[in-house]
Amino acid sequence: MNKAVRHLADGRRITYYDEGPRPLPRTAVDSRDLPEVTAVSEIRRDPLTGEQVVIAAHRQSRTYKPAADLCPLCPSSPGRPTEVPETDYDVVVFDNRFPSFSGEAGHADVVCFTSDHDSSFRELSPRRVCTVLEALADRTTELSARDGVALVFPFENRGEEIGVTLHHPHGQIYAYPFVPPRTERLLQAARTHRAEHGSELLADLLASERADGRRIVAEGRYWSAFVPPAAKWPVHVLVVPHRQVPDLAALTTPEREDFAELYLSVLRRCDALYDRPLPYVAGWQQAPVHRDRDLAWLHLELFSVRRAQDKLKYLAGSESAMAVWINDSTPEQIADRLRTAG
Repeated sequence: MNKAVRHLADGRRITYYDEGPRPLPRTAVDSRDLPEVTAVSEIRRDPLTGEQVVIAAHRQSRTYKPAADLCPLCPSSPGRPTEVPETDYDVVVFDNRFPSFSGEAGHADVVCFTSDHDSSFRELSPRRVCTVLEALADRTTELSARDGVALVFPFENRGEEIGVTLHHPHGQIYAYPFVPPRTERLLQAARTHRAEHGSELLADLLASERADGRRIVAEGRYWSAFVPPAAKWPVHVLVVPHRQVPDLAALTTPEREDFAELYLSVLRRCDALYDRPLPYVAGWQQAPVHRDRDLAWLHLELFSVRRAQDKLKYLAGSESAMAVWINDSTPEQIADRLRTAG
C-alpha cells in the first residue's frame, strides 16, 4: 500500500491509500473556492445520567441526498470538482467538512472505500478490503497519538433506512474525547468476568459459540462470525478474531486477509436475506487509547433494522426510553437464516 497526504482548498487533510506497485504522484489541486471550516462541536454532560452528549449544530447544513452526478465523494472530473481532487482513487480518507466532533471535542474522518459510486462494500475485492483495513489501522494509530483522544471508532452506515444521506460507499472514523458508554459496559463486563473466572470474557464466549454451533454464521482460520446469544436486532452479527488484540493496528497481514474473505461472505449472506441490499451499521469496537487495553478484545459488530422484506424495526418505548430491547426473532433463527442465505 502507498500513502500520500495532501490538503484540500480549505486546509483539510486528505490521504490517498493506493494499491499500485509504485506510489502515484497525487498532484491534483483542489480548485474549489471554499470558506474556512468553522465547525465547533460542544460536549455537554447529562446531569441526570452522567452521559456525554455532543452538540454539533453546524451539521444542519451538511450535504443531504445529492443526485448521483453531484456526489461529493466521487473523484473530480473536468468542470466538477469534488472532495477528492484526483480523477480516480483506491481508498481515501479526509477530514469531514461537517464533523460531529471537532476541535477539542475530538475529530471526524470520512473514508471512501472505492471511487465507484454504484458499488458497495460487499462488492469490494478481498484486496480492497485489506486496503481499507490498512487505512483504518493507520488512522487509528495517528488519531490515538493526538492529545485528548480517548477512543477511535471506525464504522459504516449503509442505507437510507439507517439515515445515510450520501450513497457513495463510505464510512467514517470518530475520535472520541471520552470512552463511549457502550465500550465502558463491555469493559466492565470483561473486568467482572476476569475477576470471577480468571479468563477473558470474549475468549470464553467465542469458544462456547464455536462448540455449540447454532449461532455460527461463518468461520475462517483467524475469525468467526456469530449471532450474539442475546441479539438485540433483527440481523445482528459479531465478527471476532480468534486471538485477543486491542485494535486494528495490532492485526497481522494473514489476519486481515482472513477477515476480508470472511466479512465479504457475511455481507453476501446479509444481502441475500431479502434479495435486496440490507441496511446496516457496522462498527469496530477497539480498546481505549490510554487504559484497559489488556481487557479489550477487538471485534466488529453489524446490525440491521430490517426485520422482513417490507418491514423495519422501529425503536419503541421500551428500547428508546428504557434501553430494554425486545427482539421478534431468536438469535438461533437469525443465524439459521443467514447460513441458509449463503
